[in-house]
Amino acid sequence: MRLPRLGWLAVLAFSLLARVALAQANVAAAADLRFAMPELAAAFARAGGGKLQVSFGSSGNFRRQIDEGAPFELFFSADEAYADALIADDRALAPGALYGIGRIVLFVPRGSAVKTDATLKDLASAASDGRLARLAIANPEHAPYGRAAREALQNAGAYASVQDKLVLGENVGQAARFATSGAAQAGILPLALMAAPEMASLGSHVVLDQSLHAPLRQKAVLIEGASETARRFLDFVRSPNGAGILARYGFAVPR
Repeated sequence: MRLPRLGWLAVLAFSLLARVALAQANVAAAADLRFAMPELAAAFARAGGGKLQVSFGSSGNFRRQIDEGAPFELFFSADEAYADALIADDRALAPGALYGIGRIVLFVPRGSAVKTDATLKDLASAASDGRLARLAIANPEHAPYGRAAREALQNAGAYASVQDKLVLGENVGQAARFATSGAAQAGILPLALMAAPEMASLGSHVVLDQSLHAPLRQKAVLIEGASETARRFLDFVRSPNGAGILARYGFAVPR
């Protein structure tokens, strides 16, 4: 039986929509990429690379979800260990690619009496004299930036003073919301979030010395069965164009 002209047009339209859907790669990205990733995705699309569906969250949670079969094709982890664990579990393709080394900052919202002191000594003093009621960090149990924040506090000798003041975000995005909303008087957050104009308008920050914590080596891995779009996007992120975007958001780009 011959389909009428409109019938064939409907079939063609459905076919084209299916191809578009197939070209869209499903990406899991650490929350510190919340501002850099949209710019990367937009530049990739302008270059004809395809469309991305990006989800943001904590790297530890994404590692668990992917292990359990979550349909991601590409994972940008804030800790290379989570990416390597997926490779060891045969869920991701070796070797993956280091895409950046992160830094942390002490962020102080407008109106807070806490000082932007890179030694964190004033933070400890503020916890004792009442200027600091809450300090926002990501949960160290599954968020690499939260773990780095805890290490920095410990190595600076401030952890004992602020431990009972900590308010833990599920990821660095939620920790940033605590710090910028007035729910906390300070936060230890990724430098990558500070490049956004809205963050600059909400407070000030100081970058903490790298010696205070283990390096935040960030790694991307393709998940088994990744589409060509996902593969092209990883190549784009590693290109000079992608590396330049990451550098503008405070990432040290590995050689």
